Amino acid sequence: MEMGNQHPSISRLQEIQKEVKSIEQQVIGFSGLSDDKNYKKLERILTKQLFEIDSVDTEGKGDIQQARKRAARETERLLKELEQNANHPHRLEIQSIFKEAQSLVKEKIVPFYSGGNCVTDEFEEGIQDIILRLTHVKTGGKISLRKARYHTLTKICAVQEIIEDCMKKQPSLPLSEDAHPSVAKINSVMCEVNKARGTLIALLMGVNSNETCRHLSCVLSGLIAALDALDVCGRTEIRNYRKEVVEDINKLLKYLDLEEEADTTYAFDLGQNHSILKIEKVLKRMREIKNELLQAQNPPELYLSSKTELQGLIGQLDEVSLEKNPCIREARRRAVIEVQTLITYIDLKEALEKRKAFVCEEHPSHKAIWDVLGNLSEIQGEVLSFDGNRTDKNYMRLEELLTKQLLALDAVDPQGEEKCKAARKQAVKLAQNILSYLDLKSDEWEY
Repeated sequence: MEMGNQHPSISRLQEIQKEVKSIEQQVIGFSGLSDDKNYKKLERILTKQLFEIDSVDTEGKGDIQQARKRAARETERLLKELEQNANHPHRLEIQSIFKEAQSLVKEKIVPFYSGGNCVTDEFEEGIQDIILRLTHVKTGGKISLRKARYHTLTKICAVQEIIEDCMKKQPSLPLSEDAHPSVAKINSVMCEVNKARGTLIALLMGVNSNETCRHLSCVLSGLIAALDALDVCGRTEIRNYRKEVVEDINKLLKYLDLEEEADTTYAFDLGQNHSILKIEKVLKRMREIKNELLQAQNPPELYLSSKTELQGLIGQLDEVSLEKNPCIREARRRAVIEVQTLITYIDLKEALEKRKAFVCEEHPSHKAIWDVLGNLSEIQGEVLSFDGNRTDKNYMRLEELLTKQLLALDAVDPQGEEKCKAARKQAVKLAQNILSYLDLKSDEWEY
């Protein structure tokens, strides 16, 4: 059919498909829940388009019927994806953890800004635990989950940062109000800033329905304007005092733009993050060294050079910027464990090689521990090569082998020998570390 003579029904279906296509990325990236305004808006648009598609008259023509089916299928696919994004088990897990954070803020922080007692260690420990659990939520590379996890972490980390900043940094003054009339105004603004700080925390955590980000932004901007209008009569100490309060206000204003900034900069997509790319580069080299060691005909020749380079990789990881991002912190922590585990593997191999060269009589318990260490060395080599998950038969086999070695160590009787006790303790720690590393390798964590 010529484009100029295209049937009106086909043209209408193409218009509808174009409208549906225009919101596809919004659906794919939707990171909220089913009761969010944006969810209802997208659902309403797609449902309306389905009705529009259904109302197109096919006149019994096969090509129009097929075109209508295709348009309906695509719209239904996006509706289904929207629903799945909002109700994904890991999205609900993120929300559940966030609710715990809300309860903690309600209980410990809101009273603090209403004149209650100081922030407790219990709050700090609770927030750290929540942040750690959020970094462990799996996203499977799904954009909506990455965004949800990032937005939630950003809010909670912002609250943590606001509180820490408030507890650590007090203005170098205040000055006595007798020093100058403008000091009283600055002190008054400081009180308003403290109230705004509490309001901001409540807003970020969704525990204040009586305030909006826009209104708080206007209030803070008004405070800056009031400070700018003050005549400090060239007094340096008063000017510095005012400057500190203005800096505090600007910090709070920065937090109000967090969500918009996250969406526009794609900060949630850590796959392209500079720090993550540095970590990946280190891990790539570590894997190359590991493969060379495990496949070498004469591994001892590589021990020294490999350890030297691996220590250098640890140094590179220490230099990685965390950007106040707990996911980057977790990625670096795991990378350090990967590199350190390989160094430990080489250390054990070297120790076993040296023992072969100096055969002498030894305590039976000591010999039993060395026998277990020899077994652990072989198992660790397999664990280093393992690339699966916890449902794999090989995972269960390796876990069972390591458990047997722990039982064997438990059965060793040091017979009062302090050296044997210390050696057994070290061997137990090594076996437990290998078990922990096996768990880390198989937990399918990603950025």
